[in-house]
Amino acid sequence: MKLLLLLPFLQGPIWVCAVAETPLSSPIVPPVSPASMAPFSADVQVENEWKPTDLDMKVVIALIVAGTALGAVILSFLCFCICYKKCLSKFNRKNVQSLDVEKELARTSSLRKFCSFKMDDKKGSISIFDYKTIQKATSNFLESNILGEGGFGCVYKARFHHNLDVAVKKLNCESQDAQREFQNEVDMLSKIQHPNIISLLGCSSNGDTRFIVYELMQNGSLETQLHGPSHGSALTWHMRMKIALDTARGLEYLHEISNPPVIHRDLKSSNILLDANFNAKLCDFGFAIADGSQDKNDIKISGTLGYVAPEYILDGKLTDKSDVYAFGVVLLELVFGRKPVEKLTATQCQSIVTWAVPQLSDRSNLPNIVDPMIKNTMDLKHLYQVAAMAVLCVQPEPSYRPLITDVLHSLIPLVPSELGGTLRVPQASEPPPST
Repeated sequence: MKLLLLLPFLQGPIWVCAVAETPLSSPIVPPVSPASMAPFSADVQVENEWKPTDLDMKVVIALIVAGTALGAVILSFLCFCICYKKCLSKFNRKNVQSLDVEKELARTSSLRKFCSFKMDDKKGSISIFDYKTIQKATSNFLESNILGEGGFGCVYKARFHHNLDVAVKKLNCESQDAQREFQNEVDMLSKIQHPNIISLLGCSSNGDTRFIVYELMQNGSLETQLHGPSHGSALTWHMRMKIALDTARGLEYLHEISNPPVIHRDLKSSNILLDANFNAKLCDFGFAIADGSQDKNDIKISGTLGYVAPEYILDGKLTDKSDVYAFGVVLLELVFGRKPVEKLTATQCQSIVTWAVPQLSDRSNLPNIVDPMIKNTMDLKHLYQVAAMAVLCVQPEPSYRPLITDVLHSLIPLVPSELGGTLRVPQASEPPPST
């Protein structure tokens, strides 16, 4: 047997053995004459020296080259994996702040461009905008960009990068009430996600001034549509029923699904906003309270004249039925096109409730007092159903009012299926339904 060679390869020792072509019966060490062994010491071994051939050396060199190349490939792959892992970890840390924003905005396709914006800071899951960004987006709060006005400030149209339009509410928070309203609205909207409730995009501050950034609702408020220059001409009967249904869905989420339940406390036509497709969304949660979070009998009475339930005004009793009363007032606005409170004289006003309820006792007169913009455009049976529903919602006794869920289920059959209800609208060739 030839001498074993140890090759130090990268993956461990490789032993190469060359076997001589000597028969197994032949002696391993060739015979030596006794005379020749005499000079040797007893502990000296005799070796049969093997000299490698050129072919053997080529094989060894080829194995060494192949092993070295394989080791280099493996080493390069390991280095690449380590570098990739480090870069990926760095990238994830750099973008972790934008993950919550992406989740919030993925629901609305028109807001997806917003995800690429650079946020200056985060407060929980709320994006904090730099004041200069807000100032630039509103053209330094240009008066022509004002969308509406509230008790503590104005709402401006703003344009950010990528031509994304949003709405910015500017609040003067020098008073504790204004500061409380700002904080309450941000806290509420940061926890609420529903298609019929306005989406909060972020907030900002500059001294005593606070800013809340929302998605832009292109068709403004229901109040502007009904009582503005167009006087409701853009709102058909079916469109009005869709707006009522959307509003009821938003309220049902607050009353029945949200945990804890939420009472809006300031539901009115100016706080129902309409997007480009006239989908309705509730906004302005500055007065909203979480049911059970505080003693509702001890809070300051808030709301808008004409929408506030009588038991809340007289006794300070607040329940979800207070929102149902306000919803009934909105329903009357949609049917009759009248404002919630109208002046009769310089010193006398009349609410839509005190005007409408006595009128609705005469069913035959109802088609004559509906909003002229929608007169003779609806199924009279549906008109009677909506009028009866509105009367129930504005009952003086809260226990007589229905739950918003009951109102919702009553509205669904009155809204065409393409608008979110279940009503099948007959085609032009089909005869109209009998009344």
